[in-house]
Amino acid sequence: MILIKLGGSIITNKDKPLSPRRKAIENIARNLAKIKEPMIIVHGGGSYGHYWSVKYDMHTKPKRYDLHGVAIVKNSMIELDKIILDALVKNKLNPYSLPPTDFMIGDKPVPKKIREISEIAKTGLIPTTYGDALWFKNKKTYILSGDKIMTHLSKLLKPRLSIFALNEDGLYSDLKTKKLISELKGEIPVISQNKMDVTGGMTRKVQEATQIAKSGIDVFFVNGNNPERIVKAVKNRKYQGTLFRRKKIV
Repeated sequence: MILIKLGGSIITNKDKPLSPRRKAIENIARNLAKIKEPMIIVHGGGSYGHYWSVKYDMHTKPKRYDLHGVAIVKNSMIELDKIILDALVKNKLNPYSLPPTDFMIGDKPVPKKIREISEIAKTGLIPTTYGDALWFKNKKTYILSGDKIMTHLSKLLKPRLSIFALNEDGLYSDLKTKKLISELKGEIPVISQNKMDVTGGMTRKVQEATQIAKSGIDVFFVNGNNPERIVKAVKNRKYQGTLFRRKKIV
């Protein structure tokens, strides 16, 4: 089974509110149709969820945020999810939309429900979920990032491979020359931040990928603008990107 995260910067134009990158989404869907094994898709919020999260000052820490903001964030993520689902269906795939409330209670994953996601994927359906604004408790809510969902799903489902599709080729050892880091074995580079991204941006992705690798799963960072690289990674062919090498579980 393959777990794939479609970053918000790939599926939307983060510099323009509420703007999907439809051609990029279509190209990704067309390439995902070449993968002939069970997969689960997670996608970010990009210029949908992140835009409204910033506007209403909502973050990943549970707090009593503006309830109208919560409603707008959730509504915008449903809208973006529908765009993703339509592209997958158009390319003869069988997405099965799963809002994170289907497998989360507060900020905790529900193991039984997450394992059920694996069973759904094995049927030929493609469970598709996304970062969202979630109820916590005591009138508090929070933003659950797609990156955190990747960690929850990876640790419980143990996919063969976890892939993060980014708007870059991977991680760079030098941002000026864009020298690519082809493999990481535990070291965490310093990452610059996107001020629009309330869920932690690239730093959060690196942290979550490191945690996933520590649980015994290889993680790839690849450029989602070239989705054929996703297919190559899945098929164990020569890849271009950054590999977080899995740790051996003793």
